[in-house]
Amino acid sequence: MNQDIIRLYDEYTHAPLPRRVFLERLTKLAGSSAAAAALLPVLENNYAHAAMVPENDPSLEIERVTWDGAGQPINGYLAKPKGGTNLAAVIVIHENRGLNPHIQDVARRIAAEGFLALAPDMLSPMGGTPADEDAARDMIGKLDREKTIAGLVAAVPYLAGRPEVSGKVGCVGFCWGGAMANMMAVRSPDLGAAVAYYGSQPTAEDAAKIKARVMLHYAGLDERINAGIPAYEEALKKAGVNYQVFVYDGVNHAFNNDTNTARYDAAAAKQAWERTVAFFKQNLMDA
Repeated sequence: MNQDIIRLYDEYTHAPLPRRVFLERLTKLAGSSAAAAALLPVLENNYAHAAMVPENDPSLEIERVTWDGAGQPINGYLAKPKGGTNLAAVIVIHENRGLNPHIQDVARRIAAEGFLALAPDMLSPMGGTPADEDAARDMIGKLDREKTIAGLVAAVPYLAGRPEVSGKVGCVGFCWGGAMANMMAVRSPDLGAAVAYYGSQPTAEDAAKIKARVMLHYAGLDERINAGIPAYEEALKKAGVNYQVFVYDGVNHAFNNDTNTARYDAAAAKQAWERTVAFFKQNLMDA
């Protein structure tokens, strides 16, 4: 796909652009309205593909939970191995489109690896994630950032206090959730491990507060996010944080999202996922 089209879609999902403007610019790049219409199903997420681990997998238990997110109730999707005890827990933080079927599937994938996985719906204070992705994106932009981070941080003691959890908790986030995973590492001294996929970086002052072990995944073509890597890495080194950084050449932002044909890269996603699971097992199960 033309990289200018990928950049336009990235601007649409993150700037954000009004859909009317996005479609006008897409039509110009594609050459016609018909060509633009043909590109849309490739550019936009298709949640029919979001079932790498089926929701009815007999080896898992699924439930909906609610906890006190620093003064506001937060709802979440919880998946765990059936009958599991002494489980390490992982918080799965969604992209800027809210808690959707893809992120629920990611939670099931983590549960299938032997963890208790909790995917919060951070739009809970606004009534929860809507079906309309553009509406979800707009709602994300209206969240109170400090309250949102506090709500995520509150999930750590909530999970650590559950009877089937060992007390060890980590987090993984994607895109907007990657930025939140970085901030969880900053704000939660009890967090054991944090993984951020193509997430914007905290300030050097905040990075110095990190106690958790950190793994960072970036897309080689993601100029917008990658501009912050050098300063973040320098701050992590200066603070003595145990961290790893991986940049996957030739792939786009959101390369892990297998419901997005235009940006998903199977090889990079597989490698990043294997590194992520091994990182959690080493730092939450074996530590």
